[in-house]
Amino acid sequence: MRFIAPMLLLAASALTAAALAQSSAIRRTVIQKADVSVPGREAVVARVELDKGATAGRHSHPGDEIGYVMEGEADLVVDGEDPRRIKAGESYIIPAGTVHDAVNAGPGTLKLVGVFVVEKGKPLATPAK
Repeated sequence: MRFIAPMLLLAASALTAAALAQSSAIRRTVIQKADVSVPGREAVVARVELDKGATAGRHSHPGDEIGYVMEGEADLVVDGEDPRRIKAGESYIIPAGTVHDAVNAGPGTLKLVGVFVVEKGKPLATPAK
């Protein structure tokens, strides 16, 4: 019995993780990828959408993120800074490796364009530990 309980807990955790991955509230669609003038780096332009009330989750990027909010508003939470509200028509810059999160604070879907100048061959985003 003492072996069954941990196995059931592990199975439940795996199912929960799979369900969360399938119902992701954030969508990143890469529009373009291209080399830049800095060796070993590339630019990635992406459309990002975040459902009403959803959070992107604390993460970082292997390069700078430059963003422009097209629709909606969000609370941008960057480690070491005070949280700030960003709205349609505003932009932001997050330095490479900085852990951050965004929470959709508007009444609908948050839509933005993100430009990432990142190290080639690395994942675009890495969850924070």
